[in-house]
Amino acid sequence: MVEKLNLQKSQFSDWWDKVISYAKVLDDRYPIKGVYVWMPYGHKAVKLMINKMESLLDQTGHQETYFPLFSPASVFAKEKDFLAGFGGESLVVTKIGRRDLDEEMIVRPTSETIIYSMLSLWIRSWRDLPMKLYQTVPIFRWETKMTKPMIRCREISKFNEAHCAMLTEQGANTQVNEAIKIYKEFFDFLQIPYIILKTPNWDTFAGAIYNYDFFTIMPDGKSVELASVINLGQKFSKSFDISYLDKSEQKQHAWQVTYGISERALGASLALHGDDKGLVFPSEIAPIQVVFVPILKGNPSDNEILEACNQELPFRVFVDTSDKRPGEKFNHWEVKGVPIRIDIGERDLASNSAVLVRRDTGEKMPVPLNELEKKISTILETIDSSIYKKAQDFVASMINEAKDLRTAQKLIKKGAVKLPWCGDDSCGQKLEEQLTGSALGISEETPVGDCICGKKAKSYLYFARSY
Repeated sequence: MVEKLNLQKSQFSDWWDKVISYAKVLDDRYPIKGVYVWMPYGHKAVKLMINKMESLLDQTGHQETYFPLFSPASVFAKEKDFLAGFGGESLVVTKIGRRDLDEEMIVRPTSETIIYSMLSLWIRSWRDLPMKLYQTVPIFRWETKMTKPMIRCREISKFNEAHCAMLTEQGANTQVNEAIKIYKEFFDFLQIPYIILKTPNWDTFAGAIYNYDFFTIMPDGKSVELASVINLGQKFSKSFDISYLDKSEQKQHAWQVTYGISERALGASLALHGDDKGLVFPSEIAPIQVVFVPILKGNPSDNEILEACNQELPFRVFVDTSDKRPGEKFNHWEVKGVPIRIDIGERDLASNSAVLVRRDTGEKMPVPLNELEKKISTILETIDSSIYKKAQDFVASMINEAKDLRTAQKLIKKGAVKLPWCGDDSCGQKLEEQLTGSALGISEETPVGDCICGKKAKSYLYFARSY
């Protein structure tokens, strides 16, 4: 019974586990910690999300590909900073059966080394560039932190990663800007408010020149990284000899950019929009956009009610003909987050109408049966706009500015905090050590006031407790 769930979003961790399980998004009972099974309802949602991401990449000249799961240890170690950054959380295969392998194999934590060993074979001339590739694959990172479905996993099952090789440094910077634009559109599609921050030098992606991260704030005040856009410069191209002959027949190394998102984006969207009744799906990724609940009483009109519920509509529709009581059905679909419920009973049929119920507000409205399609389209757009605005207001309320460490320490317990910063790495790292959170990144806002160290502030440095 849904009534026994006792959902309280203010108790986010408990709320999350309950709604994800009840709604059959994921099953967390697989006997490896941090590894989850997608159930059909959840898999439909994540597939809709990934389809959007892949469409955006296709539209901007990226080409889909697939690279192997394993990297020989010797290839993985070619870029020493990358090895240092990911070696500690990578799964290593050492045996086949009981026999030792001639060389250890690394299960990909991300695909730079796997892909770049092949790009060195594919790229020969300036005519081969730019090259913009992407794939959606599982990756494995043996996280030591507390795992949570979609938010922090050991097997990231839906990792969409793009890898680009460009002719020039300018081309790489332009590609970073294109990637940021793509991700802005993607997160708007998911109705997720975000902040974009440049990662501080001490936390920049292993082997990169610089990277930008997209963050949002979860209901418990913790930050979650949604995406990264990384300018790798020429470090990998020199390690893997990804080079080409320019128009003057001179050898040049490519400039590289990579960026990625995962199912964490779906988790953030569901976490932000849900409420004490359960999930609230944005319409574009809702596995079911409209659920019809026929109110049947064993009367001759029941067939006509079912016929009205089964009319053909251009939406993802489900008709609930189960033997549950109407109230149970209402609660069930609320937890599952279906944007619109439509109830049709004998009285509604007599007036040639139905009752449309919004999941986000619970508002009920009568709608003539012949106007359902138009009304559903309008209400879905209204719901998306409404939940996005609510999420934007929430995230904005969770980001606050502090002028001193004492205030920052109080604020960081509730959400993210930004501090005026002089730009000195040692100062930033000292601030991070003194706060019960981590440095998220540097914003492009003009700071007000001086850094805590007394020097003139050049930017804001954001901090938060993080997943």
